[in-house]
Amino acid sequence: MIGAPSKWVVEHATLIRRGGRILDLACGSGRHAVWLAGQGYRVDAVDRDAEALAGMQGIQNVDVSISDIETGNWPAADPRYGGVYNGIYDGIVVSRYLFRPLLSTLAAMLKPDGVLIYETFMLGNEDYGRPSNPDYLLQPDELKLVYTPLLKIYAFEQGKVDDPVPAVTQRICAINSHSAA
Repeated sequence: MIGAPSKWVVEHATLIRRGGRILDLACGSGRHAVWLAGQGYRVDAVDRDAEALAGMQGIQNVDVSISDIETGNWPAADPRYGGVYNGIYDGIVVSRYLFRPLLSTLAAMLKPDGVLIYETFMLGNEDYGRPSNPDYLLQPDELKLVYTPLLKIYAFEQGKVDDPVPAVTQRICAINSHSAA
């Protein structure tokens, strides 16, 4: 069973161009990819876990890609997009995943007016469970500090949440306000 999409994603997905292409990065079993496809978006669902992705095979408007993002093989030049990933997505969704070397790359992957919706755990979450390793926990204001020079910050939150379970998270919604070259 695929879980419900996060309230943060549902709230901010309306900012993404209707019918646009969205990357759901480290999508797991696809709770966001499936919901977004149901809203009429075209979704590239990327994760390294083939078993988790199997449940999305054949879902209309979802293109599943098995890729280990952390090996350096992704993002790779993709012939479907003229050999590059830069500036191809109307939206990018990342939830419950952190791989710092990719953070600035995500901004470059957005089209002008493209929307980044990112939420994951931050320091303090170790009091509530996993992840507890500081390598996988954001520092206070980290997403805001990374994306302020690259994107226009639309919304930002951090701190303890109780829904769906108690955790300490950081969330950002940011827009690529740069014009096409």
